Amino acid sequence: MPRAKSRRPADASSGAPASEAIFGQMALDDASSVSPSSQVTGKVLGKVVKSNSHCDYVVQLDDDMSTSSPPQPGEFGFGSFVKLANGDRPPIIGIIYNSQLVNPTFLNNGPRLSSEPDPVFAPDLIHETRTLLGVVLIGTLEQTSQQSSKQPYGVQSIPRDVVPVNAAVSCMSDAEIHRFHLDESGKPQFRYYSLLLRYGGSFAAHLTEQVLQELIDFQVFQPQDQRALEMLCRELTWRNTMGTLR
Repeated sequence: MPRAKSRRPADASSGAPASEAIFGQMALDDASSVSPSSQVTGKVLGKVVKSNSHCDYVVQLDDDMSTSSPPQPGEFGFGSFVKLANGDRPPIIGIIYNSQLVNPTFLNNGPRLSSEPDPVFAPDLIHETRTLLGVVLIGTLEQTSQQSSKQPYGVQSIPRDVVPVNAAVSCMSDAEIHRFHLDESGKPQFRYYSLLLRYGGSFAAHLTEQVLQELIDFQVFQPQDQRALEMLCRELTWRNTMGTLR
């Protein structure tokens, strides 16, 4: 297995190809070590309510009125990987890059009959607040055509399908995240680097850095691959630091 060579951080103007090339040189020996349980559907977080572009979707988080087990704060944090249901087609993968709290009663100084709305006479007033999540799409989780291995693999690019309104959005397991970062031949990949930097909003650089750190913390890759991920993370941290000083 070739070992990733250390090099100086690339200039910020070099863009995605320099970093993607590092990851593209890595190889993984235990590509089939993840069990088929990685295909188990995760906990549903909410549903798609709108889109800002083909790669930028808005998800409304479920609350205690829509489900008996609403998602907890730690399950939909910044930089979390999620799956968007796509009917009979492979699920679409995205990353949470933003959140927004919607509260129509904020600064509403109109007359009120009481300090708190009555759930019997005005039930809608209690649940007007909503939590919206911004999700950037980075690819799909496909099923391999090889009969010897039924493990899913990731296709990291702009998805061709349009996600419909009310499509369910769920969490991804560590095993699913691992499989998404392997191509059909079982080699590691990180090709959505440029997608995060372009469509990740005002936090794009920090989002990419956090995703890299999360992949490092998973400890699912071989030591050589871990070192390459750490090199990418240090490179991006250096870029963010130098950009702030400028």
